[in-house]
Amino acid sequence: MTIEERVERITALLAKRDIAGLKEIFTHMEPVDIAEILSAFPDEKRIVLFRILPKDEAADTFSEMEPEEQQKFLDNFTDQEVKDVLAEMYTDDAVDMLEEMPANVVRRVLSKVRPEDRKDINALLKYPEDSAGAVMTTEYIRLRPNMTVMEAIRWIRANGEDSEDLYTCYVTDTAQKLLGVVTVREMLLCKRNAEIIDIMTRDVISVHTTEDRENAAKLFDRYDFTTLPVLDAENRLVGIITVDDAIDVLTEEATEDFQKMAGTTPEDAPYLKTPVIRMVGHRIIWLIVLMMADMVSGGILGKFEDTLTAIPILITFIPMLTDTGGNAGAQSSTLVIRSLALHEISVKDALKVIWKELRVALICGLILGALNYIRILIQYPGHELIGLTVAIAMLCTVVMAKVIGGVLPLIATKLHLDPAMMASPLITTIVDSCSLLIFLSISRALLHIPG
Repeated sequence: MTIEERVERITALLAKRDIAGLKEIFTHMEPVDIAEILSAFPDEKRIVLFRILPKDEAADTFSEMEPEEQQKFLDNFTDQEVKDVLAEMYTDDAVDMLEEMPANVVRRVLSKVRPEDRKDINALLKYPEDSAGAVMTTEYIRLRPNMTVMEAIRWIRANGEDSEDLYTCYVTDTAQKLLGVVTVREMLLCKRNAEIIDIMTRDVISVHTTEDRENAAKLFDRYDFTTLPVLDAENRLVGIITVDDAIDVLTEEATEDFQKMAGTTPEDAPYLKTPVIRMVGHRIIWLIVLMMADMVSGGILGKFEDTLTAIPILITFIPMLTDTGGNAGAQSSTLVIRSLALHEISVKDALKVIWKELRVALICGLILGALNYIRILIQYPGHELIGLTVAIAMLCTVVMAKVIGGVLPLIATKLHLDPAMMASPLITTIVDSCSLLIFLSISRALLHIPG
């Protein structure tokens, strides 16, 4: 059954006030689908449907909602409902929600939660937004090294209900120092009287609370983790990052990089829910910067006006050269930015990057230059010198564009800037001006046009 069909079915059941039927249809749905369905209903019906859900399913559904939807629900919740939902939510999900809420909503929510939950939430809210500490959860399985396997399993059964991950268990001493890690699989496959210290893995990869969350998330891809321990400044285990949160971080970072590469300020809100004025504010600065940069191209054309006047046919080759240069630069910058993000290269590899891009550019430039030379000979018989001029300009433009496209992201990284800023359209704007200067300078020299 599709989402649309379920919405129609729920609408019919709601009209009949068939609570049993509504409970039945929600029982077989995932929280993320329930959240999507609820968003299709008006506010007054949405809250009615939400109150039909069991407490644990209601909390999971609430976690999947957009911040705007969550705020609407919180505004309509009773104090008891706020307390119930927050009690069932994982701490990291509650923190993610509160970070998007106005201060008055945060104060109201925190005043209703249990003191122990409030303490955990406040602790996570203190971490910088882009840190590992901000995305970790404090709900995890912690074992003692002197426990037997049977004691550990009994402890998990008694205390694991609120843990976000039951599979990976962390072994700590009395000072909360991380000693090792053991999985439930390993415990189930060994003798019941074996001690945890004898079967645990001692070399554990971890991150600190202040480490960049993107770097932490990339460890999941590198090592195929499902959880990652987070340590404080004193190397005490204070939480874990789960794979679902790591995926969210990587998705957000990829979206942010894509927006920067498109020449706009990163935007968190969905496209259709972002106000027009806010979009204008995020885009206009880049457009002004790029417009000012394009004025350089106009200045170059003005400087070489006599060259273009002497041989007007040269004007027809300008769009092809500038566009090809922009495309060549964008290819290089995109690949270098991706390699930097995946840690395949670093700033110290700058010379290797330049050498590789130079070789690629020479081959591509020679091919493109030769094709243009042949085309001009066919299209403009007797203009061999113009064909040679365009071919040489094409070769030089491609070499210049690919080297610039490969180097600028490395420079940005060296200056502690986001290398995604050095992608299109910034690369294209820079290369356009350089392409014009190269082409018109070569034209003036080879065609003997006085300056």
